[in-house]
Amino acid sequence: MGCLMNILWLVFGGIFTAVEYMIASLLMMITIVGIPFGMQTMKMAGLALWPFGKDVRSGVRSGGCLYILMNVLWIFLGGIWICLSHLGFGILLCITVIGIPFGMQHFKLAALALAPFGKDIVEA
Repeated sequence: MGCLMNILWLVFGGIFTAVEYMIASLLMMITIVGIPFGMQTMKMAGLALWPFGKDVRSGVRSGGCLYILMNVLWIFLGGIWICLSHLGFGILLCITVIGIPFGMQHFKLAALALAPFGKDIVEA
């Protein structure tokens, strides 16, 4: 069932979201300072490509000073807008019963987009 839902996700917009994250990641990796941020958008691209059957969990290292600082920078440099866009799409999709599973995946992406440093994506 998860494979079918992932294919439907790709057909109905998931591929565009993943490609946007990949382009943003490559643009961020142009500078040395942007490489950590590019790695986090690469993580989000992987989740946006195949979200069903995966979970986002806080890692052991998520409470470190560097990860907290990077998450604060991330929020101010655009993470809040990515999170709000995923929340908006999630709310729109949850209006219909058929869209609820897809809306839940947008909520998962929104949580990751708000603070990606120190988070791990694991198989559910």
